[in-house]
This record gives sequence, structure tokens and C-alpha cells, in this order.
Amino acid sequence: MGARKREMANRLKADKKVTAVAKLNNEPSSPRKMRLVADIIRGKDAFHALNLLKFTRRHAAIPMEKLLRSAIANWQAKNEGEDASKVSLYVKDILVDGGRTLKRISPAPQGRAHRIRKRSNHVTIILDKK
Repeated sequence: MGARKREMANRLKADKKVTAVAKLNNEPSSPRKMRLVADIIRGKDAFHALNLLKFTRRHAAIPMEKLLRSAIANWQAKNEGEDASKVSLYVKDILVDGGRTLKRISPAPQGRAHRIRKRSNHVTIILDKK
């Protein structure tokens, strides 16, 4: 392995020690609704984002709050000597991707059938310290 490749690998390894990731797969709400909640907390301080999610009236905020708590717990597990409330953690990145879609059929007029798409999504939260 060359010197540049080794340096880059060491830099990426050091970044992974600082950041914490939490994933939520196949959450049964549409990605569009979840993205509206994700846009509220993107780039915010982690504990401020928890307060925002607690008082957001959208239904998608409940699993998002649980996922953010999981990401904070993952960060604490990686950095055992530090306290998460003292360090300024922030939501570095939040991704909402489409998950599997369940296809159902609903009766329609004149003997036809309409397709109902029950969408789900995958959410990934990445926390970092400033």
C-alpha cells in the first residue's frame, strides 16, 4: 500500500471513531413524510434536535426521536470517557431512502382494480462533534 493510500485510510479510520451512525430500516411511512421531519433536524445540535422532535406534531417524529436517541447512545459507546451532554454533538447527516413497497389491490368502478402502494423507508443518522 502506498503512502497516500495509507494516510487516507488512517484519516477515514480516525473519522469513524468520532462519528456515530444509527439506522432504521423498513419504517412503515412514506419517505416524503419522513423527509419533512428530517429537514427540521438536519445540522442542528443533537439535544436541541431531540427537543424539536419531542414537540413536533408529525407522526414520523416518534421513530425519528427514537433513532436519534440510539445514535447518541452509539456515540457514547464509542467514546466512553466523554459525556454526550458536555460535548457539542450535532446531526452531521441524515438520509431518508425509499424502502420496500407493499403492493395491494383495491376495487375500482366498472370491474377495474387500482393499485395501492404502501411505502416504507430507511433512515440513517450520522452524529459528529463540532
